Amino acid sequence: MNNRVMDGTALTLTIIGAVNWGLIGFFDFNLVSFLFGSMTWLSRIIYALVGLCGLYLISFYSRAGKTES
Repeated sequence: MNNRVMDGTALTLTIIGAVNWGLIGFFDFNLVSFLFGSMTWLSRIIYALVGLCGLYLISFYSRAGKTES
């Protein structure tokens, strides 16, 4: 299994963060603030989790090209 659940969760949260940044850039619309309020404790947790997932996904570079046997 090799952290497949964690990889999938991190990738999903990072994609959500990327979509949010796209919405901000193209339409000046922050989905997280719209759903959870502007910098409430819940939105801050979401931003922190997305950031941590992005840092975790840096490890994908070191695993790229390696094959499972």
